[in-house]
Amino acid sequence: MVRKMTDMAATAENGFDIEQVIRLLQKEVADYQVPVVDLIAAQTKDPFKVLVATILSARTKDEVTAAACRRLFKRAATPDELARLSIADLEKIIYPVGFFRNKAKYLAALPGVLAEKFSGRVPETIDELVQLPGVGRKTANLVVAVAFGKPAICVDTHVHRIMNIWGYVQTKTPLETEMALREKLPPQYWISINSILVAFGQGTCRPRRPKCDSCIIADLCPRIGVTPRKTRPNNTKNTKSTESTKSTESTRKKEGLFFVSWNVNGLRAALKKGFLDSFFELDADIFALQEIKALPDQLPDEVRQIPGYHIFWYPAQKKGYSGTAVFSKREPLSVQYGLEEESFDAEGRVLTLEFADFYFITAYFPNAQPKLKRIDFKQRFNTRLLAHMDRLAGKKSVVLCGDLNVAHKPIDLANPKANEKNPGYSPQERAWMDEVIRAGYVDTFRLFNSDPDQYSWWSYRFNARAKNIGWRIDYFLVDPGSRDRVIDAAIHDDITGSDHCPVSLRFK
Repeated sequence: MVRKMTDMAATAENGFDIEQVIRLLQKEVADYQVPVVDLIAAQTKDPFKVLVATILSARTKDEVTAAACRRLFKRAATPDELARLSIADLEKIIYPVGFFRNKAKYLAALPGVLAEKFSGRVPETIDELVQLPGVGRKTANLVVAVAFGKPAICVDTHVHRIMNIWGYVQTKTPLETEMALREKLPPQYWISINSILVAFGQGTCRPRRPKCDSCIIADLCPRIGVTPRKTRPNNTKNTKSTESTKSTESTRKKEGLFFVSWNVNGLRAALKKGFLDSFFELDADIFALQEIKALPDQLPDEVRQIPGYHIFWYPAQKKGYSGTAVFSKREPLSVQYGLEEESFDAEGRVLTLEFADFYFITAYFPNAQPKLKRIDFKQRFNTRLLAHMDRLAGKKSVVLCGDLNVAHKPIDLANPKANEKNPGYSPQERAWMDEVIRAGYVDTFRLFNSDPDQYSWWSYRFNARAKNIGWRIDYFLVDPGSRDRVIDAAIHDDITGSDHCPVSLRFK
């Protein structure tokens, strides 16, 4: 039985007033996008539709879930109608929700289980709901709360993460968080807490680059384990200036095209570490990958076929090695694979996409290897690639991105003195970067950030990432004539899933 809490008990031991925070957030998220399951519940009180929407929503963006629900409910608004659809039919209808093949199997089995165990009705208890295909404890709690209005605490990743950021719980798993909240959280917030924190977690307290600078509870939040987004310094403190800065940042983010580059160090491994979550969250117009280490037929459909994107693969001939890929919302005029030299092209290192007013090149530069055993190969590659860039720059703008496998200046790595003769910081490799910059090409990140300790790669050894002992070896470069087209550039060092992090460019 849930114990009744007093107002004093509602304040955590660390002085965090949960009720005050929830009251503030209820007002704050009122204008945020409504989580899709709440949207379905507002449109219908049918527990079956809420259940189906909840199953579809797992690991899927809300807008994708909403569209899939609309398509499915036109064909199957009841368990009987759902039973008439084959798994193949369901796959076509719900695609591209995350793990659509598995979810199609769950939905196909659902009417039979409902009929056999629950006389065709959607059960109202968590213990019963978890017996249904595709329904875990989180989904069951959400259905109980949203469909039936009964006390239940749905703990998804947002609730688990934010409650730990606040220090209101100290837990390691969503299940532990649910059990802790059942003991601590005032019952009147059980049903609403999920929709509040999902909206808040998607809009402000994001898993990556949370907007602590503009958060309504910034003065109350202990920010345990949080790395806030980096913002431009604002020297004036008056409200008018602050509002102007926010407006400028918002406008700057929406202008132009947004490009992302990421060395994923094995796409199959990255997929298991939340790659698609990061992909959809960044929502790039062009998303370039290096070191994919896979052939397309070794990858699941979820990444081979992403609606809205034209996808180009350039794997190495050697399995499990090198390779590049590009996902583009715009269809290119042409695509060039490689540099027309077999020794480089066998490793799938360069993809060039031509658009109306710019070329986009993604490249995975060779590693010079210990004792610089491959430095000659890398220098030949560098020379060939720069000539490729120069040739294209004579026609239109050039954007080069990728893992260049070199830190240019001492500011670009944590221990420059100790690495002066090592691969990635050897005199030969830095000399090539000097040549590129002398030719007028622009290191876009340094247009906006001249601070030290800004890295894009960390060794997996010695807890290097946690200590920020890293290197900046991932770049966006543009040709000399395109400097004014650069709106912003950034390193997304809060995104994990590889030993590299993504880097980005906003380009007009």
